[in-house]
Amino acid sequence: MHTILILLLSAFSSLLVGFVWYNPKVFGTIWMKESGVSEEKIKGGNIALTMLMAFIYAFFISFVMQFLVIHQMGANSATFGIKGIDPSVLKNYMDAYGTTYRTFKHGALHGFMTGLFFALPVIGVGALFERRSWKYTLIAGGYWVITCMLMGGIICQWM
Repeated sequence: MHTILILLLSAFSSLLVGFVWYNPKVFGTIWMKESGVSEEKIKGGNIALTMLMAFIYAFFISFVMQFLVIHQMGANSATFGIKGIDPSVLKNYMDAYGTTYRTFKHGALHGFMTGLFFALPVIGVGALFERRSWKYTLIAGGYWVITCMLMGGIICQWM
């Protein structure tokens, strides 16, 4: 239950970042111009469905982020289900390292790297083929860099 709550909090943080990031006083106006989206088009959509789907997708991202920001998950998965492995291998690892590197700062670092070296390039490749501007790429990709940082920090600190 605790894990699900942290993942839900992490997913919710993406909506909070988006609320600020895409505010017209921050990057919202520039993003609308660069993406070709008008206020009328935004208001004409089903905002409840859009926010629900954004939250579900963010939850999926949060689920994967836990494996990227928590080193102990890698140690656990590396020994899971291997026949003949001495169970003390994982126990010894956990005794030695325990909750080392389980801080907000460390999770934010891994989240930053995930955003910069995974999310931004994914946005960038799509933007290239869609003939989007570099401003669009930096705004949309920058959102994911910041969001992944926050998600990584939340997950690594409290999970």
